[in-house]
Amino acid sequence: MFPLCSLLLLLSVYAAWVASQPPCSGGPPGIPGIPGTHGPNGKQGPKGEKGDPGEADQSIRGQKGDPGEKGPPGRAGWKGDNGIVGPPGPRGHGGEKGRPFNPSDKQKSFFSYNMVQQKPNSDTPINFNRPMVPDLKPQFQGQNLTEGVFTCAINGVYFFSYHVSVKSRVCLKLVKGSDTQLMMCDTYEGFLVTSGTAILELQAGDAVSLQATRHNNIVPIQSSSTFTGFLIFPTA
Repeated sequence: MFPLCSLLLLLSVYAAWVASQPPCSGGPPGIPGIPGTHGPNGKQGPKGEKGDPGEADQSIRGQKGDPGEKGPPGRAGWKGDNGIVGPPGPRGHGGEKGRPFNPSDKQKSFFSYNMVQQKPNSDTPINFNRPMVPDLKPQFQGQNLTEGVFTCAINGVYFFSYHVSVKSRVCLKLVKGSDTQLMMCDTYEGFLVTSGTAILELQAGDAVSLQATRHNNIVPIQSSSTFTGFLIFPTA
């Protein structure tokens, strides 16, 4: 319905217009009618013709700039998978025929002895007097110990080791000539085996021995204590 306020506005406009008209023989025009409601949408018109194509986009490319500074190295990437095993390479040339090996021609020096004696005296060489491998052929036999003393015959670097059975306490020293090269002490409430190793450079004529100090309780059991040494390599 037409709104009441709009109708009242039209009546007031009409009354003002009538008042402003001169007197005449004809009657006043009628009141304008109320506007009708909007009609329904019209039908869709026919499809128009295709428009003209637009202008193509022509971007302008500038000149190539100068190269930038080299950046820092990146982080290392993940380790890749193992590749496929390649084919075997060609066989190499045969080497020269080696010379026959004769152990008796090589410089050698070694010893390995047990101790089978009574309790040793302090500050004197322990008399290891039984060879560990007495049945070797003459060309393989080691050097003899003289009352527990090894005398060097070949200049070189030597390895020495010892294992000694004791009770409660022990203190041993490896002596070269009159100089102590190594001293090892140990204590235990009961029986124990103490050991030590050393590498010494010797000249022909140097004497090496293992000696006990006065703080010892060595157990003289057969095959329970050993003294071993051998040449690692000659130096002359």
